[in-house]
Amino acid sequence: MIVHQFYDKGLAHASYAIVRLGKMIVIDPARDPKPYYDFASFHNADIAGVIETHPHADFVSSHLEIHQKTGATIYVSKLLGAEYPHETFDDGDTIQLEDIKLKAINTPGHSPDSICILLQDEYGSEKAVFTGDTLFAGDVGRPDLRENAGNITAAKEELARQMYHSIRDKLMRLPHHVVVYPAHGPGSLCGKSMSPDLESTIGRELRENYALQLMDEMTFVDMLISDQPFMPKYFGYDVELNKKGALPVEKSTSSVPRLQRNTQLEPGVLVVDTRPQAEFSKGHLRCAINIQEGDKFETWLGSIVGPEEPFYLIAADKHAMDSLIGKAAKIGYESNIKGALLNPDNATETMPQLDVADYKFNPEHYTIVDVRNWGEINEGKIFEHSISLPLPELRERLGEISADKPIVVHCAAGYRSAAATSIVACNIRSVPVYDLGEAINEVRNVKSEV
Repeated sequence: MIVHQFYDKGLAHASYAIVRLGKMIVIDPARDPKPYYDFASFHNADIAGVIETHPHADFVSSHLEIHQKTGATIYVSKLLGAEYPHETFDDGDTIQLEDIKLKAINTPGHSPDSICILLQDEYGSEKAVFTGDTLFAGDVGRPDLRENAGNITAAKEELARQMYHSIRDKLMRLPHHVVVYPAHGPGSLCGKSMSPDLESTIGRELRENYALQLMDEMTFVDMLISDQPFMPKYFGYDVELNKKGALPVEKSTSSVPRLQRNTQLEPGVLVVDTRPQAEFSKGHLRCAINIQEGDKFETWLGSIVGPEEPFYLIAADKHAMDSLIGKAAKIGYESNIKGALLNPDNATETMPQLDVADYKFNPEHYTIVDVRNWGEINEGKIFEHSISLPLPELRERLGEISADKPIVVHCAAGYRSAAATSIVACNIRSVPVYDLGEAINEVRNVKSEV
């Protein structure tokens, strides 16, 4: 028996293949099914089934594409309301993979339709549990993503109560040696304090996971719903898309128009410029948003741009263009791209450069905008008189920024401030808008010096 984890660092997403005697089951596959086809081919196995632990909010799954390509059966909870061909997989149901078994465990909490999958070997011994977004290494799934999306919606307090019982009445009762294979690792927005480890055991989680310690239900609920990370704009959209099933990824991404670099763009359509900030600042289209190519590009694209917004995509080169279209497809945004192109000749807008020394000794001469996340802000401001406008909220809250003096935008390291500065500069033209960027490290002690 082979259990293999596929890990996408960009979305901190783990999916799995289980191979036994020439048959393979895939659990929670990513948008691109090619790695699963390659793995099956390498092991001379046929993909017999795909299991979805729930309709994912943070990525688009390839379950329907795999079914259409291979004939594999899709297994999901009856509560999901799937609109694609499937078999239901709930408490008491089993999948026989040659001489091993996969058993469904209904575990509502992260979503009303969440399941976990218990793996039994050929001797009937419980070996592993695939926990989806119910149980992570060091954490449990957030309960606030299904208040307005999916076949069944539920208040976060109710889902938190369900999580309490799913964990205690079902998962915590499994043998301590059972290996825990979650759907996410650190950096995912589906939990708030995951361990760096990408797998664990029930015994270790009983000892170390804060959410599995002795506490009553109300204490658990209060703890779980507090201090959750922000919710990107695309999450509800992906739940609905996964409930229906997405188009084949290659067909969908290849249909994105690749435009000549000086093609006249439609006025009023958003432009996402993915080049490095240094290049962007030298010349870009008016009101382009600088979401730089990087490990978390897809998360920030789906946090800044809404799923209903079409946009043009500007890339540094053709290789980056193809890569970025693929990343957009991971969250279902490839269909939003009206065209992808290289930076055109009429991209002549520039960004002013901050006099860091003047800012360091005269911060009161500037309006300071802090675009870090609330969790970071609540731990303490870097600059005492800054305005707190987290990047995912910025476009909706621009009216709160005073334009009576030059504006300085900062985050923690420079990636988010590049995007935020481009957004603010588009809307405020009467004063300079500066990106503090990496210079944040030079001026962190401004508060104590003034």
